[in-house]
Amino acid sequence: MESTLTQLIEQAPWREAVTYRDTWPHEYVLSEKDDQRELLAAVCARFQAGEGVACRFFTMDNTYLFIGSHKYWLMTDYNTVDPYDNSGDYVLNRAPLYRDRRDFVVQPGDTGMPGDYPTGPARGTG
Repeated sequence: MESTLTQLIEQAPWREAVTYRDTWPHEYVLSEKDDQRELLAAVCARFQAGEGVACRFFTMDNTYLFIGSHKYWLMTDYNTVDPYDNSGDYVLNRAPLYRDRRDFVVQPGDTGMPGDYPTGPARGTG
């Protein structure tokens, strides 16, 4: 029986991105090392179905998937990911939703901490 995406998310061994603990807290799993190929495939299928949302992390455009109380993203273009190719270990990241515009545009002055967010409107870079 195939697991649902939420079941896969709940069962995944999420680990803290320690390097970013104080600057941009989030968690991640690795497709191969953590045996999360099925989760990666399910997330990529959602992206390919058009469920991702284009957002900006400072000057970097990325696509995010909003599920439950978290947003999810890849550092690799989801169109080029082969979850079952054992030659690469893909990173799937997640961060808690802030339920404010930070989830769509991260701007200078934002540290990723809930109490530290610029009060001015988000500005594009282009």
